[in-house]
This record gives sequence, C-alpha cells and structure tokens, in this order.
Amino acid sequence: MSRYRAPFGPDASQAIDAAFAERLLSTALAAGGDYADLYFEYSASGGLALEDEMVKNASRSVSLGLGVRVMKGEATGYAFTESLDESAMLSAARTAGQIAAGGGGATAVTPKTSLLPHRYNTETSTLDVSGKEKVALLHRADAAARRYDARITRVQVSFAERYQEVLVATSDGHFAHDIRPLVRFGVGVVAEDGELRQSGSSGGGGRFGMEYFLTQGKTPEAHGREAARMAIAMLDAVEAPAGELPVVLSPGDSGILLHEAVGHGLEADFNRKKTSNYTDRVGENVASDLVTVIDDPTLSGSRGSINVDDEGRPARPLRLIEEGVLRGYMQDRLSADHFGVAPGNGRRESFKDAPMPRMTNTIMLGGPHTPEEIIAETKRGIFACRFSGGQVDISNGDFVFSLTESYLIEDGKITAPLKGVNLIGNGPEALSRVDMLAADVELSDGIWTCGKDGQKVPVGVGCPTTRVAKMTIGGTQVG
Repeated sequence: MSRYRAPFGPDASQAIDAAFAERLLSTALAAGGDYADLYFEYSASGGLALEDEMVKNASRSVSLGLGVRVMKGEATGYAFTESLDESAMLSAARTAGQIAAGGGGATAVTPKTSLLPHRYNTETSTLDVSGKEKVALLHRADAAARRYDARITRVQVSFAERYQEVLVATSDGHFAHDIRPLVRFGVGVVAEDGELRQSGSSGGGGRFGMEYFLTQGKTPEAHGREAARMAIAMLDAVEAPAGELPVVLSPGDSGILLHEAVGHGLEADFNRKKTSNYTDRVGENVASDLVTVIDDPTLSGSRGSINVDDEGRPARPLRLIEEGVLRGYMQDRLSADHFGVAPGNGRRESFKDAPMPRMTNTIMLGGPHTPEEIIAETKRGIFACRFSGGQVDISNGDFVFSLTESYLIEDGKITAPLKGVNLIGNGPEALSRVDMLAADVELSDGIWTCGKDGQKVPVGVGCPTTRVAKMTIGGTQVG
C-alpha cells in the first residue's frame, strides 16, 4: 500500500463518510436541483527524463480537491475547491447549486458504499520507489538502444507516474472509493547514416507498479532495442506511393485510428447534440459485417481501465458496433438521461472538471483470417505499423493520419520501409471497407492519452491485423 494516501477514503484518519457526503449533497440540492454529485480527488505525480545519458528533468506534484456538480434538467452547475475545510466544501456545494435556483427539486439519498472489482492491484506504488531505482531504468534503456547499432546518435528516455485516489458520492445513493495507479515509460532515439536521419520510439505502461518492468518484452532494454530497431529500419525508407491502395493495419497500436476516426463519434454527447456522423443511426449498418467494436474498462492493468467511472457508476463493457450494426453510444449521466439508457462512461481529468462521455479501452474484435493470409492476398498496398499525429472531423468522420513506421506490400510480401506516409479517409467509410480481419487482437501497450474539450484522460486502444480494401495514401511518388 502506498504511503501516499488521501485524507479521505476508508483508511483515512478523518474519512469523509456517507453521512457527511449526504450533508454536502443536501446543501448542493437546496436551491432546487434534480441531482448532485461529489468528486473528491487526491493525486500525486512524478516524472524523470534522461537525455545525453544525463537526467535533465525531475518533477513531483500533488493536488487535492473536491468538485461539486448540480444538474437541473439539461443545465449543469459546477464548482470546485482545493481545500477540504468544511466551510470551503459547503461553499462549493452552494455555488454549484445556484444553477437550480428557484424551485423544488430532489432530496439526497444516503449514499451506500459500492463494492468494486480490483482491476489494477499493485503491491507498491512506483511513487514509493526511490529515484535512484527509477533512474537506473532510464540508463538501462539508454544503454540498450546505443548497443543496438552504432548509428544511434541520440537517446531520450522518460518515466512518468501517478497515484490517484478518488471518492465519488451521488444524490441518488452511490458511494465509491477507488485508487488508480498509472505508469508510462518511453524511449525516443535518432539514427544517422551520412545525411540520412530517422527517429524511432517505443514505450508502454498502464495501471501497474514496478512489476510492469519484469514482464517479457516490456523491460527497459526491450523498449530501448525496439526504438533503435525502428529508427535503423527507417534509414532505408523510400518515398511513399500516392493514390488509393489497400491498407493493412498491424495489431495493437493501429487501434488509435479506430479511437480517433470512429470512437469519438460514438460518444453520446455528440449524438445528443446531433453533431456526430452516427446520430440517430442505432440499429443501422455502419460498418462491414466483419467489424465488432467494444469499449471495455474491465481489462486488467490496461491504461484505460477503471473500476468505477467518475460519476460513481460501476464500469462495464459496451458493445458499440456488432457485426457492422450500431448498437449504442458511450454515455455519461446527462446523455443517458436524454437517451433513456444506463450511464457508465462519465470521465473527467480532475476534480476541477465536469465529467463527459469518454472512451476507456476501445477495441475492434478479431475475425476469421490469419495475418499471413491478409498479407499474402494483398498484391500491392501499405502495411501500417505506427501512428503519430492526426486530425479528425467528428461531424463526418473525415481524418488524416501520419505514419511513423510503415512498409510497402508487393505481391503478397512486406518489402521496403516507407517515409512520408499519410492516410486520408473517412472513419465510417473505412470501417465499411474492412474486407479481411485476423484473430490476433492486441491491446496497445499503455501509451495513449485522449484529449477532448481541454480535458485529458488515459485510454487504451486495440485491434487485430485488419485490411481496409481501399484508402487514399498521401505520398510523394505516384504509382
């Protein structure tokens, strides 16, 4: 158990109990609100960065506070305080409740403790481990990358960690306490050969402690070698073709295309506001019948996993698209009330922010083919391995993504590495063009953070080897 503990929760000396939570909720509802919730948060974060074999940055921060939300119809009042002094908390509750001034409303129900699963148990928080031990991890990755090839000229390694403890109480009776660990490790390298210069990267993490680095393929050395491998491979990259070609997505990280180009459009607030391409399309075919997409917060240790959402609701898997048919959206309480369904995907960055519908681990499930079949049956195309930045229009699903690692497929074989590859398309259209899908579903090793309306939350993505029959390739060589 971490020595970093919040001044609330079951092990705190002066825990905020259900009776006090009810008092705060009643104060929030006093002006006439329909619903109120409390979000207590304690967060301790740290980071280390190594560059040129020297530690260039070390950081540590702590935050603590309470966010109070009151809802009246579709109107929301929100206030927060960074003090857990009783008068400050009551003031925040009254301030949030002003949105509902002028009318009778709901009465707070005494919150009852929710029994939650344990999807990310860790024996020791990384924050409890000495800085010396963590710096040693950085040096191990650096050394492994440099040993890989003499053409590796620059190495940067980073370590980020967070211990978050939350307590959520709602006026309709939910009372949930959760502790959320998070670690992320990253290696970036530069390789040079004469005038040629290329970069490579590798990283991972999730809701783990130091045990993450004991897993095969996730040691500092493994990440260092993988970043170096990518950079060295890209030194031989050739100009990318331009035009429409089949695209084969590698398993795991390629799920970021699904997350950005499709996932956001399935968040219920966009559909409630009728700004998504998927608005009013539940029950309709929106993808190839090979495609099933889920959002699953229950995966053990994954970066996007949660025991409870940030509105106090038990997190549960959702089937968003099933065999090409749209089955539903990801909901927070406000949107769930609008659609008449259950919430469970309300998330927020911190106690300073109101929740909204967000993804957790968004994954495309597997199909009937093998990766070898998919490559062999692609005469000419692109094999997409690693993605970087992209732009997506939520209203219609149009996207542009840049690839940091990709290869040409010729006569059913993966051949030359490519540079300057952009994928240009439309999310729903791309899903409708999925014509081969393997069974090798992989979840990305926890590196992704999702931004929406100024809030960032950790997420997971995943997919199997997937062929999209046709996509526009933005390259520099026509052919």
